[in-house]
Amino acid sequence: MSDKAGRQALLAYWIIRKKETMKRLFFILAMILAVLQSPAQSRLTVAVAANMQYTIKALIAAYNKTDKTRIDVVIGASGALTQQIMHGAPFDIFVSADKDFPQKLAAANFTLEPPKVYAQGILVLWSAKPGIHPAGDLKMLLAPGIRSIAIANPTTAPYGSAAEEILKKYRLYDKIAAKLVKGESITQTSQFIATQNADIGFTAKAIVIAAEMKGKGAWVALNSKDYTPIEQSAALLKYAGGHDAAAARRFYNFLYSAAAKAIYQQFGYIVK
Repeated sequence: MSDKAGRQALLAYWIIRKKETMKRLFFILAMILAVLQSPAQSRLTVAVAANMQYTIKALIAAYNKTDKTRIDVVIGASGALTQQIMHGAPFDIFVSADKDFPQKLAAANFTLEPPKVYAQGILVLWSAKPGIHPAGDLKMLLAPGIRSIAIANPTTAPYGSAAEEILKKYRLYDKIAAKLVKGESITQTSQFIATQNADIGFTAKAIVIAAEMKGKGAWVALNSKDYTPIEQSAALLKYAGGHDAAAARRFYNFLYSAAAKAIYQQFGYIVK
């Protein structure tokens, strides 16, 4: 190869290398710009009553089809969650099992606006033990074969309060008091029943018809006229105002949408 041909070959090689280097630089620059220009993903923390533990999963799945906000969930008894909020827990939204606890928060200036009812819950009597068939008149609870009856803490769990109310209305409470096994929340109460650590117990319809519990034992819905309506309510909390308020309000509004109401009905709630 002549000197001239060698120089031309070297020049061609240098041009190719330079183009490849420029391509790499443009690619890296484009990636950096894409990262800088993309908005940070919104993130919320929602405190949710235990009876809604399965329903909230369906609600978030439906919501995330159009809004990718990351929604973290904290499950607990409504009364316990209320206490946590009043002590500064960083929750954006509170989805309660009744309307009293959110109203208490609103009265204490912990909400951005007055809370609203989103659905009405249904109390059921449930047993996972073979041979036990729950009955609506509750007299079966007196039977010697029924040795333990699960009920959520009436002080912190609205479904526990409703169960206590109906037992007293039928004048059964004092007669079966020694059999009662109290769970801290409706979740723990339902675990007592599902694992057969309790012969029978009171829980929410939304739990017994959830896919995770379907087919376990037998249950009966109790007459809703026998206890104070369990009007479930949500609240947009003041904590959200100091963070991603727009994202919090979007999900809060979704809880009252037609799509959300269809999900409530699917999980056995009454929607007006």
